[in-house]
Amino acid sequence: MKLKKLAHLIALIGITSPVLAQDMPAADKIQRVEITGSSIKRVAKEGALPVQVISAESLEKQGITSAEQLMATISANGTGADNPTSGNNVFGADADRVSGGASFASFRGLGPNSTLVLINGRRAPTHGKSGKAVDLNSIPMAAIARIEVLKDGASAIYGTDAIGGVMNIILKTDYQGIEASAYSNATQEGGGDIYRASLIGGHGDLEEDGFNIMGTVAFTKNDKLSSRQRDFANGFQPGRGLSPDTTGTPFANQLTGAGTALGTGFTRPGDPNTYLQANPLSFDGKCDTVEGMSQYQTALWKDVTSPLRSTYSCAYDYGGDYIMQSPSEQANALVRGTWKLSADHKIFAEAIGSRSEVISILTPAQISTSLANGNAYPVGGRYYQDLSAYIPTFNRNLPIIYKWRANPLGNRTQENTTTSGRLLVGAEGVIRGWDYKVGLSKAQSKTHMDLLDGYAYTADFYKVLGSGIVNPWSLDGTQTPEAMAAIERTKYRGAFQTGKTTMTQLDGTISGELFDLFAGKLAMAAGFDLRRETYLYSQDVAAEPILLAPGNANLPKASRDVKAVFAEFIVPVTKDLELQLAVRRDDYSVIGATTNPKVAFRYQPTNWLLFRGSANKGFLAPSFTQLYTGALRQELASGIIDTVGCAANPGDPRFCAPERFDYISGGNQKLKPETSKQGTLGMVIEPFKGFSASIDWWAINMKDRILNRSASIVLQNAALLPQNIIRNPDGTIDYVQAGWINAAGAKTRGIDVGLRGDGKFGDGYKWNATLDGTWTGSYKFAEIEGQPYKEYVGLFFTRDLYLRWKHSATFSVSRGDWSFLLSNNFANGYKDQLPNNGKGTPPPGFDPDVSSYTRFGLSTTYTGIKNTTITVGVQNLFDRDPPFTAHNVDDVVGAGWDPRVADPRDRAFTFNVKYKFL
Repeated sequence: MKLKKLAHLIALIGITSPVLAQDMPAADKIQRVEITGSSIKRVAKEGALPVQVISAESLEKQGITSAEQLMATISANGTGADNPTSGNNVFGADADRVSGGASFASFRGLGPNSTLVLINGRRAPTHGKSGKAVDLNSIPMAAIARIEVLKDGASAIYGTDAIGGVMNIILKTDYQGIEASAYSNATQEGGGDIYRASLIGGHGDLEEDGFNIMGTVAFTKNDKLSSRQRDFANGFQPGRGLSPDTTGTPFANQLTGAGTALGTGFTRPGDPNTYLQANPLSFDGKCDTVEGMSQYQTALWKDVTSPLRSTYSCAYDYGGDYIMQSPSEQANALVRGTWKLSADHKIFAEAIGSRSEVISILTPAQISTSLANGNAYPVGGRYYQDLSAYIPTFNRNLPIIYKWRANPLGNRTQENTTTSGRLLVGAEGVIRGWDYKVGLSKAQSKTHMDLLDGYAYTADFYKVLGSGIVNPWSLDGTQTPEAMAAIERTKYRGAFQTGKTTMTQLDGTISGELFDLFAGKLAMAAGFDLRRETYLYSQDVAAEPILLAPGNANLPKASRDVKAVFAEFIVPVTKDLELQLAVRRDDYSVIGATTNPKVAFRYQPTNWLLFRGSANKGFLAPSFTQLYTGALRQELASGIIDTVGCAANPGDPRFCAPERFDYISGGNQKLKPETSKQGTLGMVIEPFKGFSASIDWWAINMKDRILNRSASIVLQNAALLPQNIIRNPDGTIDYVQAGWINAAGAKTRGIDVGLRGDGKFGDGYKWNATLDGTWTGSYKFAEIEGQPYKEYVGLFFTRDLYLRWKHSATFSVSRGDWSFLLSNNFANGYKDQLPNNGKGTPPPGFDPDVSSYTRFGLSTTYTGIKNTTITVGVQNLFDRDPPFTAHNVDDVVGAGWDPRVADPRDRAFTFNVKYKFL
């Protein structure tokens, strides 16, 4: 169903509703509140848009204390790499290598930029280093009252970056007393334990005393979890189609090359084939005598261009040598004061602050030496490795070049420290029956990275390797004190890079009822939003001289102003049908202006049946990093041709056999905004008291998606991206514009399902059940405009997985002082990545399907001790390992498992105690 048809259907229901309408009983008078998805205060049970509400009590009973655990319970959230586990890597074509341990929301899998995260209905600062979205780790979890998830585009109400939906985190604002809590989460197998302590206190009753002052502080500590602590994290399972595709081993593999001991290739006695790498452990079948090493599996990684490249090489399970949970510490604080000026007016001031320290630990650097770099192993060195016994053509009078995992250099270790804060002052109240609110805020997030170990000045380190004092063929990994001292002198430790975002915002809204219509009051809201946003990213030292230094080029401080005005109307068409009409105009100082409308309806023909739907447009401005990241001019590897130029000039070496091409990566100030059209159509039934069910169909069409494309991909699609091939007057290529480009569009369709039930049974027992699930019917997109759209639901992909079905469910029973909660999270399986993307040869019996992943949790809460609440529980009750996947860890991290889907901690035991002093 296309979006135009949806709009027509909305109109049709509006025309036919008087015929279908039936009498409804009068609603009980209850307090009006503002629900996410509308700026108009209304009765809480009303609404035209699908909103999922997650209570703080439910989070506590499930033992959820981190943003990563929270996002796993929201079925509408994408199954992508927007979490700290996936972010702690250097792999993947679209990996965010400056996320600094952050965790992001990505509704519908549209990316963090497309999901708006609010705190009490207002914006929070984006992550200081990445700059793309709000880091959920900066949210004070201990102060959360509830979380409202709007599963619908809201660009017309909240801003252009709400295409995928809105996550509104509602914090406690009127607390009295003092309460302390302590929480522990210990894994059964060790590693990855989590601890948290919090304190909240408040004084003053807003109604009786005219004021309330409250504050909360919380501290969380996450212990390190290494892949070596989990059996399933094993990258060498060749019988299942998985083995490492690297020959950068702690016991080095020798390489071939002109002027080296192996020459340009070698043969074995009685074997006419030519081979390109050699290792004596491989010849003797002893690669596995060194921890993490194994015989290279040529069949799995066979490439038609060099099928015998690594036959006599050892491989290294670098994916299994991985930190699955980085050690980290987070501290959050909130202070809020509210003063009641009169019965209808109050003012408030609020300060939120957080500090996060994350230690990112990566495997040691992989080194490929060469004669040109001066780091080849010299003839006559004390550790010179003579392979004459295996290779008759080995020339012991020439130097050796090799590929080596430089373990003596140490794990590449980074410390990312992020401080975030928001200071807000505001007022709200009622004037002549109209609700108003106004606020002025200043927010900032700053992330600083220090390099702690594993990084060295390239020239100095290569000089040490070329001296021959380092042994690349040490079986136990040890080096002499002399060698270690020489390596130590080459290292860089200290400040490396800093990123900072700021936001100054003035916003205001009024809402109320205008006049009577035939079917009721016409309600409206209007408001404005003025923001100044800034971003900078700088290297504290030059990154180029440091071997494998992470990060991006410098981005001097950039800023933009955003001015927005919006209006919203609730129009009662009949007593059973109402329309929500909204429009917002945003004016970006560097992008331009955009106007985005929204229409939604709510039709309730009986007291047990509700129909609802919406249609709207979206507009997503490019981020600072996408626009302004510093440009880097580099050279492509040799052997890449100009496909378009060669086709027009066959045989001309300038086009068909060029020496090298230059390319420029980084920001692109010519980017257009992403645009979207989307809609929902659903129904809610409540056939009897204590049970309700909702089903909402949704559809999103996007154009001009902004993606980061490599120079090789641009050249492969030169005919479709002529604007990215910058040519000289003679038609030859001057350079290739890579980095951020407007790629093709995307189309996704699906259904959200919600079930709610509660009741009583037996002698005072109460029960409650919930289920929130998302069925994704289709997710299609093209990598480049002009290419055909491809379906990705249920298939392996390197950015996000688009799973057919995901849900979270709970069932609780309570009586007196006791309550029990059973929870379940489920993620559908999908087709696995084939070895070498289908170029390799899968082993006999290879299973192309990754199985589904389901976890149960069980907890019990006791409140029978005065002022005390005790909760104990088990997460992953049946100790389910993550499902096996044979994907290449160069594309997505996780050897034998996928952190986008599964929790690597396995079974864990939780204990939470709260004590209220006053």
